[in-house]
Amino acid sequence: MLDEIKKELVQIVGPDRATDLPEHLVTYSYDAYTEEQRPDIVLFPITTQEVSAIMKVAHREAISVTPRGAGTNLAGESVPIRGGIVVCLTKMDRILSIDAESLTATVEPGVINLDLQREAEKRGMMYPPDPASWAVATMGGTVATNAGGPRTLKYGVTKDYLLGLTVALADGSILRTGGRTLKNVTGYNLTTLICGSEGTLGIITEIVVRLIPKSPASRTMRADFKRLEDCSDAVAAIMAGGSVPAALELMDRFVVKAVEKSFNLGLPTDVEGILLIQLDGAPETLDREVRQVENALIDKNAKNIIIAKDSAETERLWLARRAAGPAVMRMRPNIITEDVTVPVSQLTAMIRKVTEIGERHGIQVGILAHAGDGNLHPCIVFDKRDEDEYKRVQTVCEELIPEALALGGTLSGEHGIGIAKAPFLRLEMDPVALQITQGIKNCFDPKGILNPGKFV
Repeated sequence: MLDEIKKELVQIVGPDRATDLPEHLVTYSYDAYTEEQRPDIVLFPITTQEVSAIMKVAHREAISVTPRGAGTNLAGESVPIRGGIVVCLTKMDRILSIDAESLTATVEPGVINLDLQREAEKRGMMYPPDPASWAVATMGGTVATNAGGPRTLKYGVTKDYLLGLTVALADGSILRTGGRTLKNVTGYNLTTLICGSEGTLGIITEIVVRLIPKSPASRTMRADFKRLEDCSDAVAAIMAGGSVPAALELMDRFVVKAVEKSFNLGLPTDVEGILLIQLDGAPETLDREVRQVENALIDKNAKNIIIAKDSAETERLWLARRAAGPAVMRMRPNIITEDVTVPVSQLTAMIRKVTEIGERHGIQVGILAHAGDGNLHPCIVFDKRDEDEYKRVQTVCEELIPEALALGGTLSGEHGIGIAKAPFLRLEMDPVALQITQGIKNCFDPKGILNPGKFV
């Protein structure tokens, strides 16, 4: 990038919110995936107008722009693989309003997901999307990737709570979609279109979300299983029993041992699988649902069932699940957290496939799953410096995806496409869908400068 263009960009945000120092560029060259590429400059805007001005320069000069937040995404969406400008939105971190009467909140993209949830709860409300990285993940990133989380089973993903967006487009023009009303059927749903577009259609600068009343009561349970197949079969049994838990999470032995090794939480390491279940709703119906789920667990040979008696015990049970990702990451230098999803009825079959593929290639694979909605996160641990091992890891990923599709599944349940899944998009999307997707990209970004090299 020419020095005079860098100077022009720095003038937009000021020298305190721009950097091209090599050590800083390294920091913004990667996210939670395994690839990296340094940008030419990183800018930290604090207003929509600044983002718009940056895009006008980028559009004029045909410079690539990669938006990012905290970089917790797991498919490489934030990696600036063609260099250029990284627009980091973490300084746009204000909760602009929470309207308890209209059940809405308006936030900037750098707001941390957990911070919004805490503020909503203070007012007796709830923002359901809760990715595992909720303590650091930004709202802009969760919208850009249409993030989910444990509560997706009952409450849905990010797009189900989006009401409106403000977006800086590739040419610098500012697009406002949707609004602040709970009902809005005017025109095409551009809000949903941009949600999950991974920064390829525009840079999100303001977000309006729907809130819901917080559930009056909840119960958390843990069930341990000697056999992993009984564990996954219990998921289908719970769902078939008529209960819809707020969360239904599965951890296999590899993950349980990793948690115990790192955090010593007292989990049983002699089991093949653990289910963590959260039920919520009206107190008068909750006990009946708990008994219903407990019976399904017993029927599928649960070795041990714990029902939390208070909030402290609930927190202890959930701590194991929240610690699972960091614990597995500590097992080897690198990790790929896969994201295939299958119908719940095929969960056991997919777990068998994951285990068989990993063993066949001599690669360690643990299984974490939002099991209630069939979303598996095979955790593939390895050392990228070992070229042979890394090739076998890539083979494992390549073999997992067709197996999931063959079982009626999908490439991604919540992590998105990014770099990781882009080569496989054609396995799931038909030629007409791909052609329309490319046409939409061309309409929003005719020069192809927004987050290039990702899924379009």
